[in-house]
Amino acid sequence: MGIMSRSAVAPVATGDLTGAQAGGRAAGRPRFYREILLILLCYGAYSLVRDLVPRNHTAALNRGHDILHLERLLHLNIESSINRLFTDERWLGMSANYYYASLHFILTIGVLVWLYTRHPERYVFYRRLIFATTVLALIGFWLYPLAPPRMIPGFVDTALNVGGGLYESSASPVASVSNQYAAMPSLHTGWSLWCAIAIADVTRPSRVRWLAYCYPAATVFVILGTANHYLLDAVGGVVTLTAGYAATRTVRVVVPRLGPVARVFSTDTGGSAAP
Repeated sequence: MGIMSRSAVAPVATGDLTGAQAGGRAAGRPRFYREILLILLCYGAYSLVRDLVPRNHTAALNRGHDILHLERLLHLNIESSINRLFTDERWLGMSANYYYASLHFILTIGVLVWLYTRHPERYVFYRRLIFATTVLALIGFWLYPLAPPRMIPGFVDTALNVGGGLYESSASPVASVSNQYAAMPSLHTGWSLWCAIAIADVTRPSRVRWLAYCYPAATVFVILGTANHYLLDAVGGVVTLTAGYAATRTVRVVVPRLGPVARVFSTDTGGSAAP
């Protein structure tokens, strides 16, 4: 009939070919139990490494003062005024504390699940991207332990003084088991921007894309207002995500053929290790 059969699809916007059709057959999503195992292993490693970061309080505070000094030189020192707004308007401060404590994990996991179930052709790329970003952030936490603004005189810890905080307050029981100096880079910023990019990549209506980018913008506003991060921490989160993207696009990780261990990291449904 003169009509060519379409046996291939255009490359995805991310440039990752895992989900593209190969040999006339659409690649399936990775097996669910392997993804759960991989995520649990990576989260366990993240928690372990994050909590092993050196905790020199004096050095971390000095770095905080250095960050504030640099921001003043660059006329970027906006944290104090936003923090004051969050303490004056208690409803705003309390809402921000819950936002800071919950959405960071809820939306990130939600977007991962959504990609896995609805857009498997994009899932593997974005899973690799967030893992690469997180690993780079852990390196940053280790090399540059930084006290957040709430530990510096002149700032108010909203979780302590306003209420509603479930996480990372200096008065919270969580503080005794988590690293309080993992401020640079801001993973809240990096992960929220990752969510926005993933949603914008797979949705067509432009209004949905713009709405997705409101999430990282609101996140930056919250981390500054709650005095958990400096503005330069947010910049660091963007830089880390960008570096993670570059690594994901250019570095091909070769997984040895180690049987069940290798199959955990496999991206196909047949269980073979990556060549």
